[in-house]
Amino acid sequence: MTEVPCCLPAALTLPVAAEYLDISPNTLYVWRHRRQGPPSFRMGGRVMYRISALDDWVAAQEMADSRSNPALNPLVKRPQRRVRAPNA
Repeated sequence: MTEVPCCLPAALTLPVAAEYLDISPNTLYVWRHRRQGPPSFRMGGRVMYRISALDDWVAAQEMADSRSNPALNPLVKRPQRRVRAPNA
C-alpha cells in the first residue's frame, strides 16, 4: 500500500484503487464480483472505493492472517489432548 498524496480524492476508481493496493485491476474486479474484496459503491455508474475503506480492509486482512496475528498462530498454542471415545 502506498502513502496517500494530498491530491487524491476521498474515493478512487477501480483502476486507481488497484494501483493504491498494488494489485492488478483485474484482481480487484474479480474480488468485487465474488464479494470478497474491499467494500465498494457505485457513483454515477462508476465503481468507487473509499481510501479509508481500503485501509480498513487491508488491516482486517492482516489480522485474519496467522502470520500477522500471533493469536491465530497454531504453533503458539499448546497441543490439545485427544479424548478417546468410550468402547461400546
